[in-house]
Amino acid sequence: MTKLVVLLILLTVLLSTAGCSDKILGNSTNSKVSLEKNDVLIITQLNHINTSLQKGPIFVKLGSRWCPACRSMKPILEKLAVEYRGKATIASVDVDKSREVGDYFGVGSIPDSFVIVGIENGKYVYMQKNGEVSTDRSQSRIIGLNGNDDEKVFEKIIDFALLQEGKRKSQ
Repeated sequence: MTKLVVLLILLTVLLSTAGCSDKILGNSTNSKVSLEKNDVLIITQLNHINTSLQKGPIFVKLGSRWCPACRSMKPILEKLAVEYRGKATIASVDVDKSREVGDYFGVGSIPDSFVIVGIENGKYVYMQKNGEVSTDRSQSRIIGLNGNDDEKVFEKIIDFALLQEGKRKSQ
C-alpha cells in the first residue's frame, strides 16, 4: 500500500512538471531569450521588450511555472503566436526567474497580461480593452483568467494594437 502511494505521488509530480522545459537560445551577450515551439518569446530582460517593439505591438503574459492558471495559458499563447506571426509578438515572462521585469511592472498577482504598443517620453504605451492607449499600465492589465473567452479578449486587444500601429504608420 505504501509503495502504491509513493508511486502515485511520483506520477503526479511527473505529470505536473511535464512540458515545463524551455528551449534557450544562446547569443553573444549570453542573455536568455528563447522561443517556444510556436514562437512565444520568453522574456528575461526589459530590453527584450524594447527590441520586440521595433517590430510591432507585444502581448506580454507575466506568470510563473508554479501557477496553474499561468500554465493553462500556454496553449492560448502558442495559438496567438501562430495567428499573429509577423504582425505582433506574443511573449511570456516567468516573474520568479526574471525578478527585474516583474518588479518593473509591479506584479501583484498572476497571471497578469497586457499589450504594449510603443514608448512615449520614456514610458511604455499600453493598449486598453476599449481600444484607447495609456501610459498607465493599471488601466490596461488583464489579471487572471476569465473563462473560455480569454483568447477572444486577447485577440481583441491585439487587434486594437495593430489598428493603432496602422494609424501611426499612415500619419
